[in-house]
Amino acid sequence: MRKPEQELAEIKSMMERSTRFLSLSGLSGILAGTYALIAAGIAYTWIYYPKVPYGSNIDKISDEGIVGKLLITALIVLLLSIGTAWVMSQNNSKKKSTKFWTPASKRFIQALFIPIAIGGVFCLALISRGHLAVVAPTTLIFYGLGLLNASHFTHNDIKYLGYCQLVLGVISAFLPGFGLLTWSLGFGVLHVIYGAMMYYKYDR
Repeated sequence: MRKPEQELAEIKSMMERSTRFLSLSGLSGILAGTYALIAAGIAYTWIYYPKVPYGSNIDKISDEGIVGKLLITALIVLLLSIGTAWVMSQNNSKKKSTKFWTPASKRFIQALFIPIAIGGVFCLALISRGHLAVVAPTTLIFYGLGLLNASHFTHNDIKYLGYCQLVLGVISAFLPGFGLLTWSLGFGVLHVIYGAMMYYKYDR
């Protein structure tokens, strides 16, 4: 007969699989961070290089073409990140012989993307009013809130990424001229670090 501790551990594992989305891919986090860093490099050349000194207020950008290109680039990064996470998480589910599309995964997606969607609409309102300097902190804060919200339905580790995004967002709000830097740290560097940790902890 098995020990009671073993049976309790199995029951706990079964309950966790039924209530949490555990197929998130660490590699997708690394790739999402890489996409963001590449996009940030491109955005830097559009905004600052070679004339505007780094750290100047981004609200001073008068070229609507640059704003449009930044929006398109951000959308491409978002779609690439979502697509990569979707495909790799599905592959992760197959490796673990678990279902990808479950009530837990639906709750996770809903919890994550409702704050992100609202934040996206709010950012469009800011851009339409010309408040470009607070767009970066807004994206970081709403994304952090989404991660904290979604942490109830996946690995608890994701909440630490959420806390870091919130802290960066608040710092960025007080340093409007350095929004691109804080955005790069949040969506780029932190994603790479988090993805690597998730990969070594859960995917190998």
